[in-house]
Amino acid sequence: MYKYLLIKESPKLKGSVKISGAKNAALPLIAATILSKNSLTLKNVPNVADVNTLLKLIKNLGGEFEFKDNTLKIDTSSINHTIATYEIVKTMRASILVLGPLLARFGDCKVSLPGGCAIGARPVDLHLKALTQMGANIKIEGGYIHASGKLKGCDIVFDKVTVTGTENIAMAASIAKGTTRIINAAKEPEVIQLCKALKEAGVEIDGIGTNELVIKGQNELLDFKDIKIIPDRIEAGTYLAAGAITNSKITIEDVIPAHLESILVKLKSMGFSLTIDDNKITIHPADEIKPITIQTSEYPGFPTDMQAQFMAIATQANGVSTIEERLFENRFMHIPELNRLGAKIDIRGKIANIYGPTTLIGADVMATDLRASSALVLAGLIAKNETKVHRIYHLFRGYENLVEKFKSLGAYMEIREEPIP
Repeated sequence: MYKYLLIKESPKLKGSVKISGAKNAALPLIAATILSKNSLTLKNVPNVADVNTLLKLIKNLGGEFEFKDNTLKIDTSSINHTIATYEIVKTMRASILVLGPLLARFGDCKVSLPGGCAIGARPVDLHLKALTQMGANIKIEGGYIHASGKLKGCDIVFDKVTVTGTENIAMAASIAKGTTRIINAAKEPEVIQLCKALKEAGVEIDGIGTNELVIKGQNELLDFKDIKIIPDRIEAGTYLAAGAITNSKITIEDVIPAHLESILVKLKSMGFSLTIDDNKITIHPADEIKPITIQTSEYPGFPTDMQAQFMAIATQANGVSTIEERLFENRFMHIPELNRLGAKIDIRGKIANIYGPTTLIGADVMATDLRASSALVLAGLIAKNETKVHRIYHLFRGYENLVEKFKSLGAYMEIREEPIP
């Protein structure tokens, strides 16, 4: 048997939904605990597949944890293995985040190349180049990155902004000898939370939230304090997009509006009004959904992880919308699937043109990655008849209780099973 997501047309949503902790903040913080000399508690941790995969890896390395009701108690002082095996790493690219901490703590480790990763496809090469500058010996052999050596601080200039690269080097630099300067560092809220956690653990870090980080290594394991994970800005944006595509009034709770600024600006430009409170945002229906122009870029620009969701909304806009994907190749794989539902989208290189409004009609579609799958869910909400989204394991990598949350807003969706043909 295999599972798929059945969605029936749900033209109007209403109510409120609480946003979970950010997967992309939880993952580097879990990896950072490898540098800890004490056990600690992480709160507001989302129970999603990617988090559980990384915890499986931590256990495989010899660490211990207890994960219940979004609270993670973790102790990595018992880690006694330094090989991150392919069997675990293949399912999640973010597993590369253990490379910096393992190397800094033990001086020798092997981490499988992330699943499906040719060096350079996503810039794992930037991580390796930076670690080499810090004194590591790096060999690629048998599908593994074998890193060894004692790390020393130095100046590192990233050729392009890399979130996981910034996180990996910040962690490694925290217990290296000397001072590391990271130039062209990522400024995402998730990077900021990691750096603040390292600072609270005793690391001297200047420039948090800017594109230049200066980290004075402690040359010893760190004393981490308990941490509450920030809200997931991409999950928040996805539910706002659900309100937009159905032209409904819904409220998202437990959010940090400042983290969503670029998303909110685009929703307003499409004709939606927003009520913003301390930690709540309500989206109100638009008289007319207007077309949009989007270029993805690093934070604080428009996030690549929201591009697919806005493309789904654009199918209902009155005119031609343009979306340019500037960060990743192969980030338009949802377009053929949206077109299967009746969308009219063409691609010219890195630019997609979306012709709206179009009537969408339910069909069988296939999720190709995490954010692409959420765009198909949004389209299914307004498609006539039934939409079946296959390969839904992508969804559960990053969205906690997705079906239950959508049902609470009045959407009709359920997970079904059918025999493998």
